[in-house]
Amino acid sequence: MGRILLLALAVSTSMPLAAAALEPDATAFDARFTGRTLRFDYYHSGTGGAQVEEHVSLDRLRLEGEWPGSRTRLLDDTGLGKYRFAVREPESGAVLYSRGFASIYGEWETTGEARQGVWRTFHESQRFPEPRRPVRLVLEKRSPAGDWHEIYAAAADPADPTVDRSPVRAGAALSVVFEHGPPAGKVDLLVLGDGYTEAEAAKFRSDAERLTAALFAVEPFGRRRGDFNARALFVAAPESGVTDPTTGTWRATPLGLAYGAFGSERYMLTFANRELRELAAQAPYDALILLANSRKYGGGGIHGLWTTAAADSGQAAYLVVHEFGHAFAGLADEYYTSPVSYEEFTPPGSEPWEPNVTALADPAKLKWRDLIADGTPLPTPWRQERFDQASLAYQKRREALRAAGAPEEQMEALFAEVKATTEPMLRGEERWGEVGAFEGAAYQAQGLYRPYVDCIMFTRNPDWFCPVCARAIERTIDLYAE
Repeated sequence: MGRILLLALAVSTSMPLAAAALEPDATAFDARFTGRTLRFDYYHSGTGGAQVEEHVSLDRLRLEGEWPGSRTRLLDDTGLGKYRFAVREPESGAVLYSRGFASIYGEWETTGEARQGVWRTFHESQRFPEPRRPVRLVLEKRSPAGDWHEIYAAAADPADPTVDRSPVRAGAALSVVFEHGPPAGKVDLLVLGDGYTEAEAAKFRSDAERLTAALFAVEPFGRRRGDFNARALFVAAPESGVTDPTTGTWRATPLGLAYGAFGSERYMLTFANRELRELAAQAPYDALILLANSRKYGGGGIHGLWTTAAADSGQAAYLVVHEFGHAFAGLADEYYTSPVSYEEFTPPGSEPWEPNVTALADPAKLKWRDLIADGTPLPTPWRQERFDQASLAYQKRREALRAAGAPEEQMEALFAEVKATTEPMLRGEERWGEVGAFEGAAYQAQGLYRPYVDCIMFTRNPDWFCPVCARAIERTIDLYAE
C-alpha cells in the first residue's frame, strides 16, 4: 500500500467492538505484531455550538521503541472511556488491539467556550503494537445513550515510507524508582518533571521517589506494587517553575504544564502533547505522571492520558493519588461543591461511564449492586444539607483568598481547617463504612450518586479509596499486568 489512506467519515453507528474481537495469546502476538510501538498522532477539532461538529485528522504515524504493554491483554474489556481506539484487520474487521480513553477535547466540548460556537483543536495520540500487515485504525465515541459511533477511520500500512522512523530522542536522564520485571508483564509508570532546572535535578528525583511512594502507600496500589515498574525521566527546564496565567507567570518549559486550564485556576494541563510524547518515548510506559515544580495547589487527570500534580503543594500526595485515580482507572470526581468549568459534564438522562458514579435510573441494575448489603436503601440517606453548608462556606473563603493573592500557607491552613470540620461530620454518618448510593457526585448535587459517604475521590479527608473505586483500580491493573 502506498501512502497512509485517510477515510472521511460521517458519524455513524459502528460495529460493536466485542462482535469481532480477537484475544491474541503470546504466540498470536508474535504472528501479528513486530514487538515495536507505533504512535498515531492526530488533531481533534470541533465546536459545541448550535451546529455541533467534531473532526479528527492525521498528523503522522511515529515509530517508537519496544512495545511496553501486555502481549496477551490487548483488548480493553473495562468498558471505560468517552472514546475508544481500535486496531482492526481490514478484511474481517476483527479487533487486534483496543483501549478506552478520555481526552482534553472531550472535556473542553462541555465548557461554555465550546457551547458558544468557538472552534478549538487539540493534539492527541494513541499508541499500539506495530502490526506486521496493513490495518484499519478506528476512533469511536460514546453517545449519551451509551452506544458507540465511529468518528474516524483510516487504513494504515506500517511499511509506508511516510511513517516517521527517525531515532527516538535521547539524552534525558532516566532513573529507576523500582523495577519488578520486564515491561511487557508490568504496569510501567513513568514520572516526568516540568519546571526543574539542571541545578534541580536532584530535587526532581527526590520528588519523584517521594510521590511514587505516596501512591503505593494507598491501597490497592500497595498490595499490587509488585505488578508495577516505576521510572523517572528528567528533562531540564531553562527556568524554575511552570506557567500560571492567573498570576501572570509564564515559563517556557519542556512539557508545557500550566495552571488555569478551561478558566479553572487550579486545573493543570499541558497542550503540548506532541512534544511530551517525543520526550516520553525515551522510556517504556503505560501511564504518565507529570510533576510541576510548583507549590501552588493544582493538578489534573484524564483517563488514558496522564496525571499532573504540583510537587511542592502541601497536598501533593493527595493530588497524585486522586488524579491518578482519574487517569489510570477512569474514576470520576465525586465532589460537587467546588466550581468547575464544565456546564453539562454528564448529559441529562444518561448513565455516566465512570465506574464510581451513577444516575441510579434502575437501582436493580446499579453497577456496584453486588457490593451493597441486603437492606441498604437506594438512594442511601445522608445529611447532605449539613455538609453542603460547610463546604460552600469554605469555597467562598477559598475564592476570597485566591482573589487577594494570599500565600499558599494560608490556603494550606484552610485545607486543614476544612478537614478538621468535615472529616468527623462524614464519619458520623449513620451509613459510614457501607456501600450505597449517596446523592451528590460528578459536579452535581442532585441526580448523580457516589458509592460511599467519603473517599479520596470525594474529599481530601481520607487516604484510601472506597471498595468500588478500589475494584476499578484493580481491574485496570489486571489489564496491563500479566
